[in-house]
Order: sequence, then C-alpha cells, then structure tokens
Amino acid sequence: MSTAANIVVGLLGLLHIYILVLEMFLWDKPRGMKAFGLTQEFATQTKVLAANQGLYNGFLAAGLLWGLSMGAAGNPVKVFFLLCVLVAGLYGAATASKRILFVQAVPAALGLGLWALA
Repeated sequence: MSTAANIVVGLLGLLHIYILVLEMFLWDKPRGMKAFGLTQEFATQTKVLAANQGLYNGFLAAGLLWGLSMGAAGNPVKVFFLLCVLVAGLYGAATASKRILFVQAVPAALGLGLWALA
C-alpha cells in the first residue's frame, strides 16, 4: 500500500476516534449537539443509541489503525476496514445525512483508489 494510501487510512482512523468521542461522550453536550445539529431534547432521548453508534465507529478506527500497525502485512486488514467505512458512509448518506458521504465514504474511496494504484 502506498504512503499516500496509508496516510488516508491513518487519518480515517483518527476521524473515527473523533466520531467515537462525539457520539459516546459529547452527544448531549454543546460540542456534540452542534456537530450533529441536535436539540437538547433529542440528544437526551437518543444518548444511548448514539453511544452504541460511537462504539461501532471505534471498531472501525481500531481496525484501520491495527492494519497500519502491521505494515505491509496489514494491507488486507486495511482494505477490509476501508470497505467497511465506505459501506457505512454510503448507508449513512442514504439514510441519515448526505454530509456523511463526504466525511466517510469519499475518503474511504480515496484510500481504496490509492491502494489500487499502488
């Protein structure tokens, strides 16, 4: 996997750690509500669901960073988790917010494209 692809994988891993923090710990706090455009009432009602979502984003981050830690031997792991992020981003864009397409799916597709070119 090329250096550029590995950089994208690392950045996506860090992004998903950030999303984990937003969803698990800041969902009903000003920063989390601003990030997701939530009202206090909605954030309070959905806090447990958001924490569950955050945990899944943490698993995506763990997989991406695990693949990076393995060097070249981790290429299959990185590709698998990039595909997971791509699918999650496409589903999120179709069902929740078009913004997710650009935050998750496009970077994952970029990483996969860079991997394919390497």
